[in-house]
Amino acid sequence: MINNALREVIYISWPTLVIVLSIVIILRLAYISRSEKKFILYEEIIDLLFIAYILVLFQLVTSQDIGGGGTNLMPFREILRYDIGSASFYRQVLGNMLLFVPFGYFTARYCRIKGLGGITLITLLCSVIIESVQHFIGRSFDIDDIILNVLGGIVGFIVYIFLKAVGKRLPEFMRNKWIKNFFSVAVLLLLGLYIYKLF
Repeated sequence: MINNALREVIYISWPTLVIVLSIVIILRLAYISRSEKKFILYEEIIDLLFIAYILVLFQLVTSQDIGGGGTNLMPFREILRYDIGSASFYRQVLGNMLLFVPFGYFTARYCRIKGLGGITLITLLCSVIIESVQHFIGRSFDIDDIILNVLGGIVGFIVYIFLKAVGKRLPEFMRNKWIKNFFSVAVLLLLGLYIYKLF
């Protein structure tokens, strides 16, 4: 189920990802070579993953199910419509929540958010904008999607806080930038291998 959904997302997004990420990498390398800024590999990889996530999110929210239309302003009406464990539940309920977990993580990291209020507000605003745009391009405006997106953002924020706390308790040698570079490259390679095996 998850593999099929991921395969579909990559199939839709890969041209945009290749073009935009290639341009970003070229411009970033040109900028670093002409400035005094240090090149920190793991930071660059995290930045690229954030950009890739935003591009995939854009593709998902603007190119899926065009023509659905409709508006749901009653909280939990759509969420409670699906049987727990059904394919529709995983896609519509868990899918909408998981889609915003990376958003919560990256937003907390870049904005240095320390409390639930900040991440809730930012995720809420962005989700309302997405749902409003969807309404005008032939998709539906669904309050339940907003609720699930905000929950996903909060989960991502909690993941960020947890990883930050764990990072502070690691031995000094594991906080070295070379170790971070190694793990970042390893994660990137594993992600690439996983995506390759999907096809």
